[in-house]
Amino acid sequence: MSDIGILVVDDEPEIANLVEIYLVSDGYKVYKANTAQEGFDVLAREKVHLVLLDIMLPGMDGLTMCRKIRENNNIPIIMLSAKSTDLDKIRGLGTGADDYVTKPFNPLELTARVKSQLRRYTQLNPQSSSDASAGEISIHGLTISRENHRVTVYGEDVKLTPIEFDILYLLASNPGKVFSTDEIFEQVWHEKVYEANNTVMVHIRRLRGKMKEDSRQNKIITTVWGVGYKIEK
Repeated sequence: MSDIGILVVDDEPEIANLVEIYLVSDGYKVYKANTAQEGFDVLAREKVHLVLLDIMLPGMDGLTMCRKIRENNNIPIIMLSAKSTDLDKIRGLGTGADDYVTKPFNPLELTARVKSQLRRYTQLNPQSSSDASAGEISIHGLTISRENHRVTVYGEDVKLTPIEFDILYLLASNPGKVFSTDEIFEQVWHEKVYEANNTVMVHIRRLRGKMKEDSRQNKIITTVWGVGYKIEK
């Protein structure tokens, strides 16, 4: 697992060092940065598979850095923040983060989140260049390939994060079935929902934006008000 690189961007040395200890013990290669610019320098020269990103950074904050990473990179990003309100989580996820962990956190919980995101990322980004069509779904102008982690909407490629891909694939592989936000969360994150949160809604909103749903009369993802979401048969 030493070939898996994780970038920790946090200006608090105690936290960065603690996270490093746990990640290294799990076999990961860890890079640390105190600022967004140092983080970008690491991303430019090293192979990074996941970013742990603090929101409160000197200079460019974590939200801005996350947004810039998402301009050309779909690696998993887990935001770290002392802010725990729903609005803060929505802002973090809305910039393109895949998960959000509130400080202070249990290091074992954080490493479990890391493993979950890496599992999803490596499964959906196979090293093989196979063009196999297994797992390919075509519906309402949407084509989604599980094998190649490729999504096109009316012939146009759409770059999705692993979480966004999993949500879309879940809906597309069950046409006509309505999924509540809790059901989507449990099937995509593989965790039980213990409290109401807006995580799924934020990811659906970003997913729709990337697929340019706002400019299309016939939506691919349909909202069933008071129930959840579906893709029509």
